[in-house]
Amino acid sequence: MSLTRHLTRGRDLARSAGDHAADVFAPLALIGRGLRRHADWAKARWAATPKERRGPTLLVGAAVVLGVLLLPHGPLLAIVALVASAAWVGHTPKAPAEPAPDPADVKLPALYAALTPYFGGYDDPGALYRVDGEWKAAFDGWEFDADGRLAAVEIAYPAYFTDTEPAARARIEQVVQGKAGRSREYRFDWDEELNRLRVSALAPLPADVAAQRFVTAPGEIVLGFTDGTGSQRTIPVEQGGVTEQQPPVVWRVGPRSAEPHLLALGAPGHGTSTLLRSIALQALPLGDLVVVDGASTGEHACLVNRPGVHTVETSLHGALAALEWCAQETERRLVALNAARHHGLAAPADVTRPLWILLDRLTELSELAHAEGRTDPQELLEVPLRHGRAARVTVVFVDALDARDRISPTVRACTRTRVVLGPVNADSGAAALGGPLDIAPAAHTPPGRGYARIGTAAPVRLQVPVTVDPLDEDAPAPLRDAVVALLPHRDARAGAAAPAPLVAELVEPSRADLSKEPAEVPVEVPVEVPAKDLTSGLAMDLAREAAPAGESAPGRPRPVW
Repeated sequence: MSLTRHLTRGRDLARSAGDHAADVFAPLALIGRGLRRHADWAKARWAATPKERRGPTLLVGAAVVLGVLLLPHGPLLAIVALVASAAWVGHTPKAPAEPAPDPADVKLPALYAALTPYFGGYDDPGALYRVDGEWKAAFDGWEFDADGRLAAVEIAYPAYFTDTEPAARARIEQVVQGKAGRSREYRFDWDEELNRLRVSALAPLPADVAAQRFVTAPGEIVLGFTDGTGSQRTIPVEQGGVTEQQPPVVWRVGPRSAEPHLLALGAPGHGTSTLLRSIALQALPLGDLVVVDGASTGEHACLVNRPGVHTVETSLHGALAALEWCAQETERRLVALNAARHHGLAAPADVTRPLWILLDRLTELSELAHAEGRTDPQELLEVPLRHGRAARVTVVFVDALDARDRISPTVRACTRTRVVLGPVNADSGAAALGGPLDIAPAAHTPPGRGYARIGTAAPVRLQVPVTVDPLDEDAPAPLRDAVVALLPHRDARAGAAAPAPLVAELVEPSRADLSKEPAEVPVEVPVEVPAKDLTSGLAMDLAREAAPAGESAPGRPRPVW
């Protein structure tokens, strides 16, 4: 055995022996401490007794001792009483805990000192903010929560501070958020007339609202939920097994909407595809969908072959064909609507049914098109974007936050409904929303958390409903079942032994015959497709190759791929 191990073992034994000795001799130490205090008390009393009274005091004490000795069991009782008294006196009571300091006396002086370099006027002897200044003169109406964190405060600042400059405001907001805690969101209300800044901490939004049917009017889409100040109404939602009233962020689409198209940007993994699925599930009951998955991640494979879904494309060739058909369909709808108005007739049902163009990461296909020298898919969106409101065509463009510079100017100009998800700062948030963000984002945000701005309104906080991919086996089963219940027909993801035959519906749209009703010739071509191809979009390509060229399907015209 090594010397180090011997020393370590000896040290452990010595420590254990010391602990046991302390436990054994603790009562003796307690009694000894009490006897010492008794002796100190007796010495103090003797010193305080006048000299002329010390003789009688000794005489009385001797008489008491003699009486105790003469009593039966007197000495034993005296010793027991002395030991008990010494044990009582030797017990050291716990000192009362010092009261916790007032959070205002601790945190507000630190905030005052941090704001002094920005608000202080070094040439002004009576400046509100100075090194030796009083913080109570600058702050008013502060509140702290149960955890001692700053919940609200009103800050006065000098009139010469440049509160009209966004950069100056951003510096102050950053300092306040750093001193109050970056784990929460804060709303900053600048009162430029009174030179007051009101700061309030915002409560977290509910993140457990699953996909469901929301109580809305036709043409209304629930983007998510916000706080009481961001919405003028509430709707009932199923939350945690009970029905709660939550304020929604409602986006109105249709021919009378001022903001018919949406642009959503977000950090990877923070809910942009979830938002697109939520919009698709709400739009399917009353409209048709064309989905383009530019990242080819299979996030929207659950929409393949669903009633009302024209196509789900993942390749550049399919995306170009689908978007070209969308542009021709928009023109056809415009011609049909104008002809109906000219003759005073009701518009046909196939042009009044909403058409949704859902685009996920289209910029990746744009880069691929540039590399191959082909048409940029974003160029084909010009007609649906500019004339979509009149033609009942809505475009939802979802992409990554760092791809904002690769989005075409037409898309940025025509999408006046903006959503940004994930962690952002003041600059990136304002650039994504197209306006200043008066809310300081938290350092860490859950998936689906962000901000929304509809038109020229002020940005509001947003929490997207939890709309998972039902084909994702890692997602919780209740959340997957909630999405499956909203799809147009029963989900077949749990072991379909024989995949259902696909129906290819093709038609040759002609610009010369846009105002005419399409011929209704049903064509059904059964194609056996492996189940794994259903999630990759290959089934649609196989169906198109198997269908005879030049045939048409009943109802609305279908694209030619």
